[in-house]
Amino acid sequence: MDLWALSDLETPWCVHVVATLRIADHIEAGNADIDRLAAASGADRDSLERVLRHLVSKGLFEEPAPGRFALNATARALLEEPIRLGLDLDGIGGRMAHAWGTLLSAVRAGRPAYQEAFGRGFWEDLEAHPHIAASFDALMGPGHGVPDPEVLLDPPSWNSVRTVVDVGGGTGALLAEILRARPAVRGILVDLPRTVARSGEVFQAAGVADRVTAVGQSFFDPLPAGGDLYLLKNLLGDWPDPEAKAILRRCAEAASPAGRVVVLGGVGLGEVESPELLMMVLVGGKNRTLGQFRKLAREAGLEVSAAGRRPSGGVVVECRPA
Repeated sequence: MDLWALSDLETPWCVHVVATLRIADHIEAGNADIDRLAAASGADRDSLERVLRHLVSKGLFEEPAPGRFALNATARALLEEPIRLGLDLDGIGGRMAHAWGTLLSAVRAGRPAYQEAFGRGFWEDLEAHPHIAASFDALMGPGHGVPDPEVLLDPPSWNSVRTVVDVGGGTGALLAEILRARPAVRGILVDLPRTVARSGEVFQAAGVADRVTAVGQSFFDPLPAGGDLYLLKNLLGDWPDPEAKAILRRCAEAASPAGRVVVLGGVGLGEVESPELLMMVLVGGKNRTLGQFRKLAREAGLEVSAAGRRPSGGVVVECRPA
């Protein structure tokens, strides 16, 4: 293994720059010549050409003639909105990229040092910068294909579900698909006010707006009670143990005595958890093994009742109030 290749920062930053400048889109629109590319993207001609030639040498883009660039199969991925959002230095992609500069502090202290780069913690930073928050919501929400509405390990058990509470559900992409697949079910979306405010168009497009209620609040506060199913998708991995336990405890309180809490993402079935370093750097979050999660859930007033994989491959962990 080439140590210098492993530690290369030049190529990743070049990829971020061309994604931010929407170079792939400009080439797709017919601006393949470097002069037109530079004008369309608002970049310096010579500097952009050097960046693109570096990326051509790495297999991203082609240069069929001097100063004329083309997309190859790899570069076409830059046309996809989720990838662009994750790389765009002017949005959430920039926050994720620059946060890596705090990794040493995070490893030394055992907690995120995001504030060293941006002056405040990650969630507070999103609140202070609505355009960054909007790009984060877009990255987490629609744009990744149609979410799988089969969130239960035993599909017939849907017969006992009348209300689904999607905790931290963003703009409601998954909840919309659940409600569309199950016309007898009603939904409650819980997330911060700025996020649920953008859920209306998602529910309208799915034709389920009349069966869903959007609640703008923190999921650390008491949750709407009496739901049959409390859903946590890709949420617990964003938080250290104390906060993850607090979220689970709120779910246990709201679901008691007969409801269920279903966790999608952030829990693995193996003996070693995935490292998931990005969430460690951003917010101190982590993935957990099933054993680690079982202990955390028990401390929050929940017992794991089932765990397994959906046909789509994702891990599902179902819990009941203890």
